[in-house]
Amino acid sequence: MIKTEDLTKIYTTEDVETTALNNISLEIKEGEYVAIMGPSGCGKSTLLNVLGMIDKASSGKYYFFEEEISNYSERQRASLRKSNIGFVFQSFNLIDELTVYENVELPLLYLGYSSSERKERVNEALEQMAIIARKSHFPQQLSGGQQQRVAVARAVVAKPKLILADEPTGNLDSAHGEEVMKLMQDLHEAGTTIVMVTHSPAYAEHAHRIVHLFDGHVVSENIHKEFKI
Repeated sequence: MIKTEDLTKIYTTEDVETTALNNISLEIKEGEYVAIMGPSGCGKSTLLNVLGMIDKASSGKYYFFEEEISNYSERQRASLRKSNIGFVFQSFNLIDELTVYENVELPLLYLGYSSSERKERVNEALEQMAIIARKSHFPQQLSGGQQQRVAVARAVVAKPKLILADEPTGNLDSAHGEEVMKLMQDLHEAGTTIVMVTHSPAYAEHAHRIVHLFDGHVVSENIHKEFKI
């Protein structure tokens, strides 16, 4: 599904040049569950943003389903991203002025689904995440765990092939963190490819493979569980 060759990302200001990713070569198979670990500032979130086509690498190659997309325009990346990738963020990134239902519906509006299709998919996602009873509530009326359930529902409502999760348990207590990890496991078992950034060794053990970053480099990869295509 994903293959990178010597992926490098450099941020430049007037005074400083910072290498966030340094010659990253990585392969992620369809249906795999990969955890990315490393200390703060090592490039984990930058890598996720590049893989998610939110950001663009400075150099190197990026293949998505064997299609080389490194030189795609923002419009081309956005088109590919919205139909293939769902994002789950540490900070939930819900829109406070929209209800739970409207937050989850948003990706389907961008994709041009009809009203009846949107209703069916949103209700299905909310049922799947066991949050449908709160569909008329606003985010600030929910607990952190409930907000993350809504965020996961929004990520999966368009049935993406890939979920990118950036510290999805980072703002949650241990009980709600375990809930979110169970949701991730359920999505993976249903066939979704998952790439998750985490600081937690315990949560990383849910993955098939753990990729360790340090100073923008991949320093090691550990196979935690056998992956069968």
